[in-house]
Amino acid sequence: MKFISLVPVLLFSINVFSEALPKAVKDPQDNPSTPEKIALGKQLFFDGRLSLNNKVSCNSCHSVTNGGTDGKMVSTGVDNKLGGRNSPTVINAAFMSVQFWDGRANTLEEQALGPMLNPVEMAMPSHDAVVEKLKKIPGYVATFEKVFGTENPVTINNVVKAIAAYERTLTTPNSPYDKFATGNKKWLNKPAQRGFELVRSVGCLNCHSGPNFAGPILPNGQGFYQKFPVFPGSEYDAKYELTKDLGRYEHTKNEADKNLWRVPTWRNIAKTGPYFHNGKVATLPEAVKVMAKTQLGKDLGKNEVHDIVEFLLSLTGEIPLQKTPKLPPTPKNVTL
Repeated sequence: MKFISLVPVLLFSINVFSEALPKAVKDPQDNPSTPEKIALGKQLFFDGRLSLNNKVSCNSCHSVTNGGTDGKMVSTGVDNKLGGRNSPTVINAAFMSVQFWDGRANTLEEQALGPMLNPVEMAMPSHDAVVEKLKKIPGYVATFEKVFGTENPVTINNVVKAIAAYERTLTTPNSPYDKFATGNKKWLNKPAQRGFELVRSVGCLNCHSGPNFAGPILPNGQGFYQKFPVFPGSEYDAKYELTKDLGRYEHTKNEADKNLWRVPTWRNIAKTGPYFHNGKVATLPEAVKVMAKTQLGKDLGKNEVHDIVEFLLSLTGEIPLQKTPKLPPTPKNVTL
């Protein structure tokens, strides 16, 4: 009887808080996609030659066959240096209005500029050095000319435009939840439906709303941020070092930004652990308990955690089939 009484509430909640994920991303006016540009961007995304040691690629930390992450607490870059934060998923990142945990990049193009120069990631000395490398590879020069024209086609702006065009194809519609939200009720089992009612009733959807379950749809550059933890002082603060990193403040140095973070997506969350900005929480059930306590001041029971996890599992969508692209070779007489 209790399950039956939840159904109208669930349908109302879906309409109010979330909707099915769009099947495609709208291109920005200054970077329209073409199949050729997307293919070039995929090559660059997989190419370790964009890094100092020719080994670390975008895909190293954002594996498109592994939920868009690398499954590590923090990623390993050039010379086995460790990053400071957990790598956010690149899957469905195109639906986010800002990029990185602290929102310091407004677009996918802007985000792609950062890791190439980060000394603990790809560690290139300059973007000019990246361009000079690519110009030594005839296969890339020819492809850039086809995509961007013959007048100075190999530029860092064109590099990140191609990468972003590829990343905009990495969306995951048609999850069980999406099918349920569009009227096919058989796609959510009873525990998942109870879990959806719980995330609505306890307040999770106040932050994790919208089709990407990452907050409201906003213009690029306008981030949706929340304090974490909202209720400090629980056992989780020390156990998982939740407040050691000051979040957006580390970028802005604005006191009001201390412990503010961009709200991450719930999409494909079952495939993007470990969790939180530092990757300290290993499992999804534990992450649910941490969030309930630190953000809502609530202690969830075992069955409640189980049902919420069941709902979160329903947000795993259809990741486009990905095959490692064939990369243009470096000429034998060229040193990169």
